[in-house]
Amino acid sequence: MATRALLTVPTAARRGDVITIRLLIQHSMETGYRTSSDGQRLQRDIIRRVECRFDGELVFAADTFAAIAANPYLAFSLLVTRSGMLNATWSGDNGFAHTESAVLTVAA
Repeated sequence: MATRALLTVPTAARRGDVITIRLLIQHSMETGYRTSSDGQRLQRDIIRRVECRFDGELVFAADTFAAIAANPYLAFSLLVTRSGMLNATWSGDNGFAHTESAVLTVAA
């Protein structure tokens, strides 16, 4: 399954600011509890783990379960002290994984 995401970081921040990072992931999230029109159980296909790393350091992680909505939206706060690269990675059932990246620029 091809996934798309929108990783949003502020265009500018100052050292010491607390900023909000937003991640919207396009994914249908099939729970595995529903059946198709012919009565066959639909295979589970959910995002299981989301991790965000800033310059390689884990700054946010979430494990998700069958009750999460389709196209999940996640947001978290981050205290910034320097410019760097933010990588958001999610993985799930059926062996899929995807990463989105954004540069965070911090002014002195």
